[in-house]
Amino acid sequence: MTISRTIQAHLAKGDFAAVESDWLAQLGEAPTDLDYFVGVARALVGTAEEERARFLLEMLDEQLKEQARWDVRLKLLERIGAVLFPPEKLHPEILTSLDRLYAKRPTYKGLREAVGLTKAIHDIPKTWEKVERLQGLLQFDVGAIVWMQGRGAGRVVEANLGLESFKVDFERFPGLTVGFKAAPKLLLSLDKGHVLRRKIEEPQVLAALSPSELLRVTLQSTAKPMTAGEIREALYGLVSESGWTAWWGAARKHPQVVTSGGPGGAGRQTYTWAESSGSALDSVWRTFAKVPPRKKIDLLKKDGARDPDLRRRMAAELLKLGETAADDDPGLAFEIWFALERSGDVPDGLPWAPDVLLAEAADPVRLLSGVEERLLRERGYTMLREHRKDWAGVYMGLLAQEADPRAIEVLVDGLGKGAPRDFERFLDGLVSAPHRHPAAFVWLAERAASDETLRARSPLRLLQQILGSLNRDEFAPYRQRLVTLAESGGTVPRLLTHLTEEQAAQADDAVHRASGLEPFQRDQLTNALELRFSTLRRENQHALYATAESVDAKSAELHQIMTVDVPANRKAIEEARAMGDLRENFEYKSARARHEYLNARAAALNGELQRVRLIEIAGTDLSEVRIGTRVRLEGPARQRTITILGPWESRPEDDVLSYESDLAKQILGKRLGGEVEIGGLAYKVAAIEPYR
Repeated sequence: MTISRTIQAHLAKGDFAAVESDWLAQLGEAPTDLDYFVGVARALVGTAEEERARFLLEMLDEQLKEQARWDVRLKLLERIGAVLFPPEKLHPEILTSLDRLYAKRPTYKGLREAVGLTKAIHDIPKTWEKVERLQGLLQFDVGAIVWMQGRGAGRVVEANLGLESFKVDFERFPGLTVGFKAAPKLLLSLDKGHVLRRKIEEPQVLAALSPSELLRVTLQSTAKPMTAGEIREALYGLVSESGWTAWWGAARKHPQVVTSGGPGGAGRQTYTWAESSGSALDSVWRTFAKVPPRKKIDLLKKDGARDPDLRRRMAAELLKLGETAADDDPGLAFEIWFALERSGDVPDGLPWAPDVLLAEAADPVRLLSGVEERLLRERGYTMLREHRKDWAGVYMGLLAQEADPRAIEVLVDGLGKGAPRDFERFLDGLVSAPHRHPAAFVWLAERAASDETLRARSPLRLLQQILGSLNRDEFAPYRQRLVTLAESGGTVPRLLTHLTEEQAAQADDAVHRASGLEPFQRDQLTNALELRFSTLRRENQHALYATAESVDAKSAELHQIMTVDVPANRKAIEEARAMGDLRENFEYKSARARHEYLNARAAALNGELQRVRLIEIAGTDLSEVRIGTRVRLEGPARQRTITILGPWESRPEDDVLSYESDLAKQILGKRLGGEVEIGGLAYKVAAIEPYR
């Protein structure tokens, strides 16, 4: 440890009287300056003056005890206690300091025993490890306000020394148990000024604050910028869900709120509180000066209204960038011009105004493809038709570049209305070679779900290309969107109604080769084909027939279990395991039991969905009673209407029967006029119709 040059000079001369004099002066002025005292004492020990060092340290120790500075004394003992006391005496002195510091804490003595501070008294390094653990646990003594990830803030209400655990009442999770070993990892002690602590100790005071003042308290509680989501979570219970939008809109307008990141920049948008309005403006300008051009555009939109001078400085900087970008990056110049127009700072007659850029661009596709903001890109597409005669060819080139389905819609609608022949060629090219324009093909496939004309153009080829694209590398970014098209209500099932008997086998083959689909999705399509085309029907006594609604509900349940319930349960197991002894850990046993249930339920659902066959209305053969039909029976005294569906839809009280039931088995296969005996009475089949 470095000591002053004066002390070094005294030691070099052997002037120990001067060292002692300097020590006594420091003792009177700053007895808590341990860096000085420890540094000098170690220097004395290094010059074989250990007895002198011990004598001086004893004076310091006595003064700290007289002034009741037990916290400083404890640090002194930790740093140089070996010079002051032999090991057998150092340990009692450590305990004395701890007793004076924490004796009034209700759980101090119990925790002291729990960490083993009264054992192995000669092992001083181990003793300090125990002191550190004790002080860590005392942060979470009864009454302490703590924070836990995923739980928020809460108050420690119990310290169970027998089970070595704390009980914490969190706002939305009361009575949560946390083991002693896990507490330092899971819990964070909150300082007095922290908004989460104040929310528990003085909620009425916080609730009375104005939006901007409450936001100030919140932002100044943390050492790092906060996202809007984190702020909202911190103020849960103080700002209502219904009132959040209005509150947030008012709070963030304060001139000392500084925004960073977000759209156009890296990461999520975060907020901090500047010391003053002026420093906030300086912070915004410093950020503006450092960020790339498109982020500058965002800052002009977001912060230009703070101050007219700030807005003009930003606009002047962007104007220079726009002049440079007009040749190198015309898409950026396009965006800058509109940003300046919105702020009211665009000069008249700029040679790189959007209409000029579009009219004179040697490569308009490059220009508009370089516009990153979608709405501006769409505006450029519309302007293009006004300023260029070759717009249709440019549109074709843009469709090869555009990835956003909403922007593709603008281009396609423009072609359809202004250049129908080009539009027809474009559609034919998409269906014949979708890999050339993947984003546009996915748009076409999605649009066909609601556009009968598109489905009827080439239904088999479109079906084959949708299913075949699932495994092509060009469609990797769009795979989930394509998978959705194969589900009930999507494009692929709707294409089946446009197929001919001759095309059915090819469609069936395409479905079976679609390895990008889940087995139950392929089975649904196969079932729909078999119901429509009798030549494809296969006997499968293990099939489980169900309506699209039931399949969707079971699929949603399986998805919920696998993506939400299982991960949450896995996290609960880890948290419960961290609480300590598993033998008497109720949370752990409960989480494990739920784990077994979720796995069993997911396995059952997955097995059922893999053998499900869809009950479709379209193409149902009504010549006899089948699964998916409603049957009107007429008897001697009354008539009865029975619907035959699958076990998932069975509601016997409403006369909706599973095809597996005994009564349904009697009725299945009956034709009009056929007889059925129910409860000793004879009924005739009077009508057969689709189940809805």
